[in-house]
Amino acid sequence: MQFPPLPRGKNSEDTLKRRKILEETLKLKFRHLTNNSLSAEAASKNIENFIGVSQVPLGVVGPLHVKGQNARGAYYIPMATTEGALLATVNRGCSVVTASGGATCRIIRDEMTRAPILRVDDIEHGIKVINWIGRNMETLRRATAKTTSHGELVSAEPYLSGRNLFIRFSFATGDAMGMNMATIASQQMCDMIEKKTGAKTISVSGNMCTDKKAAAINYIGGRGKSVLADVNVPESVVVEKLHASSAEIAEAATRKNLVGSAMALSMGFNSHFANMAAALFIATGQDAAQVVEASMGMSIAESTDSGLYFSVRIPSLEVGTVGGGTGLPTQREALEIMGCAGSGKSPKFAEIAAALILAGELSTLAAQSRGELAAAHSSLAR
Repeated sequence: MQFPPLPRGKNSEDTLKRRKILEETLKLKFRHLTNNSLSAEAASKNIENFIGVSQVPLGVVGPLHVKGQNARGAYYIPMATTEGALLATVNRGCSVVTASGGATCRIIRDEMTRAPILRVDDIEHGIKVINWIGRNMETLRRATAKTTSHGELVSAEPYLSGRNLFIRFSFATGDAMGMNMATIASQQMCDMIEKKTGAKTISVSGNMCTDKKAAAINYIGGRGKSVLADVNVPESVVVEKLHASSAEIAEAATRKNLVGSAMALSMGFNSHFANMAAALFIATGQDAAQVVEASMGMSIAESTDSGLYFSVRIPSLEVGTVGGGTGLPTQREALEIMGCAGSGKSPKFAEIAAALILAGELSTLAAQSRGELAAAHSSLAR
């Protein structure tokens, strides 16, 4: 079969031409992917070769009570997924957290990273380059400021191995997730370092960032927003809503999330952070590939005198409320449901996201401790 080239334009006429070529070449008739409210012009900053929309079912959970420094009160939270039973179990977790007085959430670090790889002549040259960077941080900050009005260089951490010099730049990126911002600023600084030191930039990303891959450096040091959340659940609420005891949930968390993950050498000491993160990311226009980093983290359950203490640590939650896909029509409406659309809302959104992961993690762990997981999927997801 001959496959003709597709037109590369960004307007509606080019979109219609692409659809026609595909339908005629593949003997298909599109009825659903063309049925949407998104114009080619609106999508042009987010995708090339646009032909339509792949629709994902969208639901809400909540209300979920959040006690953050930026998010305070009850929220309905949109989630987009094709996994039956997910919203049901998360919604149960929301009711447990809310009945227990809400989830306390705190952002403890907020920096996006990019780590270029430079080739140096030898170790001595590498150390000279490192020393030059250390002496010229203000110069590098000014170079960053020329590329963005929102980003700011926070630090530059060097890692030298033989002739390979990695510089892990960290940036404050405001309300944007900030990956593009960090990349452009890093390239600007690499150009300056090359001219001043003779080092050669091999790639603006040297994989020590680390972007869209599971990595210990992100698990330990964080990337994007590092967020903590916890809740104290009274024993009466545990029994009534989770159909388990605090001791059972705590044992399951220890043996599954901690021992089991350690046995597997997993970087995710949790039940399913990725499920909540992915559904929220898709609903709100985040970079879905960065669910990889969001999946890394730890959930801890402890049986106490009054009930259950439950917490999550999410070291690498890379989210924003401006830029990327957040301005697309349905994604913006999803952010508006939480009051998180636009500037000044990124910290609030991160706290709500952490509370959502906490709620979903707690509910699923309880279901697993009581042998209810398979039954839930059998009744809701088949």
